[in-house]
Amino acid sequence: MSRLLESTTTAPTTSHVTAAIVSLAVGGFGIGTIEFAMMGLLPNVADGVGVSIPQAGQLISAYALGVVVGAPVLAALSAKLPRKTLVLGLMALFTLGNASSFFAPDFGSLLVTRFLAGLPHGAYFGTAAVIAASLVAPTKRGRAISMVMLGLSVANVIGVPAATLLGQQLGWRLLFVLVALIGLVTLVCIWRYVPHQKAAADASIRTELGALKRLQVWLALLVGIVGFGGFFAVYSYIAPTMTEVSGIPSTVLPVVVGLYGLGMVAGNVVGGRLADRSVMGSIYLGMLVVVVMLLVFTVAVHAPWSAMVMVFLIGASGSMLMPALQTRLLDVSPDAPSLASSLNHSALNIANALGAFLGGLVIAWGWGYVAPALVGALLAVLGLGVAALSGLLDRQRSPRQR
Repeated sequence: MSRLLESTTTAPTTSHVTAAIVSLAVGGFGIGTIEFAMMGLLPNVADGVGVSIPQAGQLISAYALGVVVGAPVLAALSAKLPRKTLVLGLMALFTLGNASSFFAPDFGSLLVTRFLAGLPHGAYFGTAAVIAASLVAPTKRGRAISMVMLGLSVANVIGVPAATLLGQQLGWRLLFVLVALIGLVTLVCIWRYVPHQKAAADASIRTELGALKRLQVWLALLVGIVGFGGFFAVYSYIAPTMTEVSGIPSTVLPVVVGLYGLGMVAGNVVGGRLADRSVMGSIYLGMLVVVVMLLVFTVAVHAPWSAMVMVFLIGASGSMLMPALQTRLLDVSPDAPSLASSLNHSALNIANALGAFLGGLVIAWGWGYVAPALVGALLAVLGLGVAALSGLLDRQRSPRQR
């Protein structure tokens, strides 16, 4: 844990720690806003650049690909940089990428700028989590990490609806202006409040990449890919499910999305506290709750009010896992925390693609809009199995290896 708990130049006070973590969370708010608001504005974007909606969907895929590629590459290449310098650089790249999307003249150039904007996503969250964890006592790491991730959750409650409304009323390109402005605010806040931390003396690309040799790192990532794949299998098709199965009018869908976002906020807060008590215990419990919630959803979705309650609970159960998984990756790779932590967000984007693909597959087979929840529950069971294997391997290690 020596690299994770590097001392800052001066010991920060509680108020300074709070300000630093909130500053990092503001960046998460901006990232969450652009990631999810694009989905709601996809028809507008398609019309604006003269392509079909399926073609415009490639813009979302390009951003996700940028996340998957950028997280390990940027985290490894920047191993020798002080962490404050790194998060400033990553947020600057994110801000620049979104500003360039505003000026993109055609679909091809917009595709490139979306990929560039996605590159710093995972590395930013990974490095921000490491910084937050280093500013607090080891017993409060889960809560600190959950507060950084809270920006992503709050984005689904406030940022995404506001950005979607702005884009619909005044033009979709203003979405990128809004997010670029949030990026600028984040840069100022990080520069002002996040304390300087020297890079570890033994930091190197080779050391960071050494995390990829550890089985426990891959198992933790697999828990995220498989477990969250079940979560995304349902959320990717939540709109048609609620309108076609629950009978909820399309005009109420913003409320549905808002409930999901509120669930994410609640899950993040609870998950951070559970992770501080027991990281692996929190993962076991979180995966089990996801399984139960998805199975209950297959029944509750047939009535409007119970369906809306379950949307909130599914959002909460999925987000409850995030602080524990992020903390687990720090635990199993203490000498390469930035890369391991960043890879979590690559895993979540792979989970997003996996869940959407499998959910769409069973719908295409004619199994109906309830089927993705069953697929999701199965994936969550597999994720729980991977977590159990990881925990078993931990217990089998000798005291000397611990």
